[in-house]
Amino acid sequence: MSDNKTESNVGKNFITAIIDKDNETGKYEGRVATRFPPEPNGYLHIGHAKSICLNFGLAKDYKGTCNLRFDDTNPVKEDTEYVESIEKDVRWLGFDWEDRLHYSSDYFDKLYGFAVQLIKEGKAYVDSLSAEQIREYRGTLTEPGKNSPYRDRSIEENLDLFERMKNGEFEDGEHVLRAKIDMASPNVILRDPTIYRIRKAHHHRTGDKWCIYPMYDFTHCISDSLEKITHSICTLEFENNRALYDWTLENLGVYRPQQIEFARLNLSYTVMSKRRLIQLVEEGHVTGWDDPRMPTISGMRRRGYSPASIRNFCERIGVAKAANMVDFALLEFSVREDLNAHSNRVMGVVNPIKLVIDNYPEGQVEEFEVQNNPEDESAGSRKIPFSKTLYIERDDFMEDAPKKFFRLSVGREVRLRAAYYVTCTDVIKDENGEVVELRCTYDPDTRGGWSNDGRKVKGTIHWVSVDHAIEAEVRLYDHLFTKENPMDNKDGSDFKDHINADSLEVRTAYVEPSLANVEPGFRCQFERIGYFCADTDYTSEKPVFNRTVTLRDSWKKIANNQKK
Repeated sequence: MSDNKTESNVGKNFITAIIDKDNETGKYEGRVATRFPPEPNGYLHIGHAKSICLNFGLAKDYKGTCNLRFDDTNPVKEDTEYVESIEKDVRWLGFDWEDRLHYSSDYFDKLYGFAVQLIKEGKAYVDSLSAEQIREYRGTLTEPGKNSPYRDRSIEENLDLFERMKNGEFEDGEHVLRAKIDMASPNVILRDPTIYRIRKAHHHRTGDKWCIYPMYDFTHCISDSLEKITHSICTLEFENNRALYDWTLENLGVYRPQQIEFARLNLSYTVMSKRRLIQLVEEGHVTGWDDPRMPTISGMRRRGYSPASIRNFCERIGVAKAANMVDFALLEFSVREDLNAHSNRVMGVVNPIKLVIDNYPEGQVEEFEVQNNPEDESAGSRKIPFSKTLYIERDDFMEDAPKKFFRLSVGREVRLRAAYYVTCTDVIKDENGEVVELRCTYDPDTRGGWSNDGRKVKGTIHWVSVDHAIEAEVRLYDHLFTKENPMDNKDGSDFKDHINADSLEVRTAYVEPSLANVEPGFRCQFERIGYFCADTDYTSEKPVFNRTVTLRDSWKKIANNQKK
C-alpha cells in the first residue's frame, strides 16, 4: 500500500481497494487525481453531495487533488446561475478545488481537433440521417443495428462536411458526426454513437464562436485525459458507457484514466432526477430550487441542515456497487445528531394557549438564567423574562387527562422550565367550548424550577412571557411525497401524483426575545419541539423559522427493530 495514505474520511470500500492496488503496482506513479464534473443545467442535490464527498474525500485521504469541472457542452440548458450555485454548494459543503477550476468549453478547440483526427483515421463519419432514423437504425437490445447509408463516405467528404458544420452552413439536426465502431455490438452504446451535433445556440462562456458542440461521452473522457485524472468516478448508469470512454481514449492514443462506477444515492420519499426536479420548480409545485422541501443542497441549507450533517450522512451510507434505497430517516438522524451537539436551545411556542398565574404579582418581571446547550458548556447561558401571563403549547394541556399524561391538567402540578412549579386551577372556554386560557397558581418556593421541600413533579413544559414574546412565522415541513418511491410507476401513476398536499404547514408562533434579530441561517432547537433555522428568504417584519427536523429520532427505532 502507498505510504501517502492518511487516515480515511471516506472509509474502506471497493474504490479505495482499487486505488490501493494501483498504488502498490505504481500505476499512475502513485498519484490520485479525481474530479467532480457537474453539468451546469440545474442545482446540485443530495445525490451530488455523495459524489462531492467521495471525490474530494478520496483526494484528501490520498493526499491527491480533486478538480471542479463544469461539463458545459449543451448551451441550450446551461446558465451562469447554475455555475454560481454549484460553486457555492461545493464550498458550503467544506471542499476547495483551489486553482483547479475547469470547463469542458476550455477544451473545445482540442476536442474539435480530436474529432478531426478520428475522421482522418477512418474512425468517424458525418451522418445525414435524421434523429428518428438514427434511432431506427440503432436496433434493439436483442437485434443488431444496421449501417447508415452515409457510413462509408470518404475521409475527404467527411472532413469537408464537418468543417462546414463548424462554419454554420447547416441547420440543427441536418448532420451529426458519429464514431465508426460496430453497429452489431451487443453494447448499444458502441453502435456508432454521435460525438458532435449542430446546435446554433449562444454559449454562456464561448458566446457564438461555436455552432457545433461535442456530446457528453466524447467530451468527458477527453477532459479527464487532458487533466491527467487517475480515477474517473461516476455512478452506475454510466457503466455501459465505460466501453466508449475506453474506446475513445485508446483510439486517440492519449493518456487513459480508469473509470469506476458506484451506486447512486436513492432516498426514500424523494426524487433525484434533475429533469423531475426542474418540473417541480417550473410547474410551481415548490417555490424554487431552494425550497426547503427539495433535496437540493440549497434547499437543505435553507432548511437548516449543516454541512457536517450532510458529510456525516454520506460517510454513513458508504459506497457500494449495488443500488439500494436509503431511508430518509437516516439523513434526519445525521442532521439531528449534529444539530444536537451544536445548536442553542431556545423557548418557542408554535401552538400557543395562554396561561395566567393568578397569585403572581401584577406587573412583576423576573429573569431566569438558562443554559444555551447542555451538550456544550462553552455555549454559555442567557436570561429570559418571566411574567404573570405566559404562552405554553396547547398540546401540553389536557382537560380530561389519562393517568400517564404528565403535563398540565386541572389540579395537576408541573414545572415551568427553569422557572416555577404551577398548578392548573381552572380553564376558560370560548362560545364553542374550546379552551382558550388556563388559570394557574405558582409556588414561590420553587424558583428556578426546583422544590425546597424535595417535592418532585414528572412533567416539565416550556413557555414564553406574553409581554416579551416575539411573534414569528414558523414553517413546518414534511416529506414532499407521500410514497416511499415516487418513481415506482407500476400502478400507472406519475411521480407528481404522489406530491404531499400537507408537506408545508405555516403557523404563527411566539418565541423568546433573544430571537428577535437573529441572522438568516441561525440554527437552534425549540425546546421539546424540534430544530429550526431562521429563513434566508423572507420579506415580513417578523422572523421566519423553518423546521429543520423534529426531535423524534425515528432512525434509532428502525435500527433497533432491525436488530430484534
